[in-house]
Amino acid sequence: MIVGIGLAGFAVYMAKSVIQGYRTELNSARAANQPAIKTVDVYVAKRALAYGDRLTKEDVVQVKYPARALPEGVFQTVEDLFPEGQKEFRTVLRAMEKYEALLGVKVTAPGEDAGILTKLERGKRAFAIKVDTTSGVAGFLRPGDRVDVYWTGNTGRGGLRTEGDSTGDVTKLILTGVNLIAVDQSSNDQTTGAILARTVTVAVSPQEVAALAQAQATGKLTLSLLGTKEDTIAEVIEVDQSSLLGLQQVQKQVQAPVEQVCTIKSRRGGEVVVTEIPCTN
Repeated sequence: MIVGIGLAGFAVYMAKSVIQGYRTELNSARAANQPAIKTVDVYVAKRALAYGDRLTKEDVVQVKYPARALPEGVFQTVEDLFPEGQKEFRTVLRAMEKYEALLGVKVTAPGEDAGILTKLERGKRAFAIKVDTTSGVAGFLRPGDRVDVYWTGNTGRGGLRTEGDSTGDVTKLILTGVNLIAVDQSSNDQTTGAILARTVTVAVSPQEVAALAQAQATGKLTLSLLGTKEDTIAEVIEVDQSSLLGLQQVQKQVQAPVEQVCTIKSRRGGEVVVTEIPCTN
């Protein structure tokens, strides 16, 4: 019995060794068939970050990231993220979730606040437009939206009138696809609620600044919100009361001035003579 028990234990041990060796070889074969994933060290957010938050060394952590899926503008060293000799904070420009990779477009330069200056592209200027609940699309405008700008005013067109009206008022599309960079004092493009704004700030060229300033001084500006997928080019649009109501324009009759003639009558014998003289009054 002792010999039998020993032989049985030996057989179990040998079977276990064979099975373990088979598993090891199988795992090695699987590992050999799988390509190695190259990784690099990048900095990610240690916590959820909101627009306007100051980013410090305590808010970031370094993790392994697949090299083939590396986004553009990542920070791989602490010196790149927080250069020595400068202020040790950056400002968050876009909301980030926990463990989201830090990118250059999502944070400001060291020591820089997240103002509208960071949203102005080369050659653009910031210009404020006065709005109300009607001209400002009922408070649905947010930073990052695109709008068309319409001008309503009097063109002072002389010589033309409509039946029953001679105001000369017209509404015209003056700019299209203008980017909003701020609504009132907020430039946070992560805002989700409605803002009943009194002013909106747009990014336009210097020539467009002059056009908007002239239009705002001579009439009323109205904004029209564009959809996120809108890419059509708006045509020239101009509407006056005649085209709106289908009234036919008629030429205003202007009477020619009547030349004044001054005369003097004199009698020569039995004949009355009429002589023209210059008019003095």
